Amino acid sequence: MRILISNDDGIESPGLLALVQELENEHEVWVTAPDRERSGMSHSITLRDPVRFRQVDTRRFACDGTPADTVLYALLGAIPMQPDIIISGINRGPNLGTDIIYSGTAAAARQGALVGLPSIAVSVAPLKPPFPFEKAARFVRNNIELLLELWSSDHFININFPPPSVQVNDVAITHPSRRIYSDKAESFQSPNGDIYYFLTGDSIHAEEEEGSDWNAVQAGKISISPVYLHPMNHEVIHTYQEAQFKVE
Repeated sequence: MRILISNDDGIESPGLLALVQELENEHEVWVTAPDRERSGMSHSITLRDPVRFRQVDTRRFACDGTPADTVLYALLGAIPMQPDIIISGINRGPNLGTDIIYSGTAAAARQGALVGLPSIAVSVAPLKPPFPFEKAARFVRNNIELLLELWSSDHFININFPPPSVQVNDVAITHPSRRIYSDKAESFQSPNGDIYYFLTGDSIHAEEEEGSDWNAVQAGKISISPVYLHPMNHEVIHTYQEAQFKVE
């Protein structure tokens, strides 16, 4: 199988390297990843500037664009292959619930699915070492054929692995949770009067909800969420359909 691996933590990320090492003995593995950390880039793509791909090894390319760029341009010919499957990760830190709105890891997988390729995003829960990269990579290797069989063109697969402090005891098929952010802006003023801001904040939490990815990871389960590509407005659409809008 030909596998394209990307991420948002950068081409030298230990999580990416763990995936490559685990998969390259059984598969043809290629890498296109950002040349530096590009976390939180969401699904931005480069439209008005050139995107540089630099070959750093036989099947390894560093890109100066966004995580989505690494997949988009790779599939448009930046590398001399077309993959059977795309894997993004392994991300340092979780991508649970509404995290996937911001996540470059999720975006790289989403970009693959948007053009009709099976695509998987993989993340591990802890924000600080130790990270269970090897266990997560081994799980992907052992289940890649099954994940490929389960995938369909309307979604990408988002996997989150529990922290090493929790005994992994099962797999849960989940839906994305509602994450609760406590963002703060720290600022300082430079000598010329400009004000600079840094985003900080407390720990991110989630609403407790049966069947969510957050609940699964907290319970020591590997969370697997099929994430739809098209936005779904669910029941709220009926409220709008019943509203009486004024049309001049």
